Amino acid sequence: MNFDFTGRTLLLTGAAGGIGREIAKLFHTAGANLVLADLNEDALQEVAAGLGEGPGRILCRATNGADPEDIAATVGAAVDTFGGLDFVVPAAGIYPERDVEDMSDDEWRLVQSINLDGVFYLLKRVIPHLADNAAIVNFASVAGHRGSRSHAHYAASKAGIIALTRSLAMELGSRARVNAVSPGTIETPMTIGLIRDRGESMLANTPLGRNGRPSEVASVVGFLCSDAASFITGETVHVNGGLFMAG
Repeated sequence: MNFDFTGRTLLLTGAAGGIGREIAKLFHTAGANLVLADLNEDALQEVAAGLGEGPGRILCRATNGADPEDIAATVGAAVDTFGGLDFVVPAAGIYPERDVEDMSDDEWRLVQSINLDGVFYLLKRVIPHLADNAAIVNFASVAGHRGSRSHAHYAASKAGIIALTRSLAMELGSRARVNAVSPGTIETPMTIGLIRDRGESMLANTPLGRNGRPSEVASVVGFLCSDAASFITGETVHVNGGLFMAG
């Protein structure tokens, strides 16, 4: 995909994850400045080193995605370094497995705190610093549309992201476009258990007959941030090989 984001700045959380790394790579190749945030600082430095860029275009920030003060500090550092934000992609998330009857209150709260609350904390704090023609791309999931056995806390958090995306798109209007991507089964470390336990049945219900690659999600994020998507806001784009449609 050929995008030109030269001189523009991306703030990406979950940057050390399987999809996050591909998003960082795509935007870096397109010329963007990167603010990479994740809980694991060593992993962030590995991502930055893999991009082959010296100081200047990349800022790495160890960030607890569930801590509003930590998020505020990262947003502040991004603005101090690059002057503003053009693109914001909250890609941090967790995907634990537990049936509702066995789920503790703390387990429920942890998933919401990272997958939903943390996105709110971030977006609230970046709004004053968004440049003209800015774009936000949130991460939903096919689970947020359909539910997911043994992942009710995750599915609920992603359903919340879909509603948050639409609501913020209405509030920001022409100030910034706000969309979401809704991945299905993408081959990343987070989905190893899911693919092991249910991969065969999920493939049987996926018209394209395979799992997705992180780069295939990153390319849609790039599109939604680009001028090619200049009249798209409040939408959730499915990236799941037809699993949602067929299921």
